[in-house]
Amino acid sequence: MTDVSPPAEADPGDLEEQAAPACVMSFNVNDPSGAGGSAGDVATIAAMGAHALPVITSIVMRDTAEVFDHHAIDADVIVEQARSVLEDVTIAAWKVGFLGSTEGVSAVAEILSDYPDVPLVAYLPNLAWVEEDEQQAYLEAFRDLVLPQTEVLVGSHQTLTDFLLPDWEGERPPSSRELAVAANKHGTRYVLVTSIPLPDQFLDNVLASPQGAITGEKFERFETTFVGAGETLSAALAALLATGVELHAAVGEALAFLDQALDAGFRPGMGNVVPDRFFWALPGEGEEDGEPGENAAPAGDADAVTAPKNPRHVH
Repeated sequence: MTDVSPPAEADPGDLEEQAAPACVMSFNVNDPSGAGGSAGDVATIAAMGAHALPVITSIVMRDTAEVFDHHAIDADVIVEQARSVLEDVTIAAWKVGFLGSTEGVSAVAEILSDYPDVPLVAYLPNLAWVEEDEQQAYLEAFRDLVLPQTEVLVGSHQTLTDFLLPDWEGERPPSSRELAVAANKHGTRYVLVTSIPLPDQFLDNVLASPQGAITGEKFERFETTFVGAGETLSAALAALLATGVELHAAVGEALAFLDQALDAGFRPGMGNVVPDRFFWALPGEGEEDGEPGENAAPAGDADAVTAPKNPRHVH
């Protein structure tokens, strides 16, 4: 007779020894292209070894080339999504992307204020696709309510200049330090400024405080257009801070991760290239499909991770 006895129960002590990954709550849009928004955050945070808690703030209609429209989620629904999880799970970091509306900004800011010791990485995307009046109201709310709670504000040099120093009339573009000074007036401690143009087709990426540049990395400009790069960098930084990595090291590691994700990027449609957040898990050159290459390593050891060559490589 077949033995159908139930399996022995797991020893609770064994379960306690298996530490859960650090949890990062992400407030962001639902991006059906999978390039950015919550989809990009979930993939990036997972690739960095943390666990994502995605809260949807808006639904965008887009493909890999452009955004056509968006529908903001009701503020009460945003709050209910977040509070339901926060009553159950301990979080170690926040990631904020596009919050959908001024009401969404207010709702998220109120939640953030209840956890002042949890580091917040806020990403400011280019919102040129949002109607001008709506965009200005949104940015004003973001400036007043989110920036005072932000540890690191991430954005491209042009986007942060337009946002923080809209009346800049200098003969040269503002430096990362000057952007940090402007952000600090609203309470933000640091800025991570990306895509600062340099000679000879290079771009600089600089973490700065009001005292000056702290760290950064120069990358050679890719001859292609990406979607989801800023989301990837900010989500990676939030995940690293959640796991206890010191800010200086976390920025260097997040930038290295982004560079390799872009280098291994792929084009799923007819639009822009999407970063491959799991480049390190793909077969390396000369390896059989399904088996990690010799150079593959988990994100979190930036020096060890080498982007493998694979059929999706577009550069």
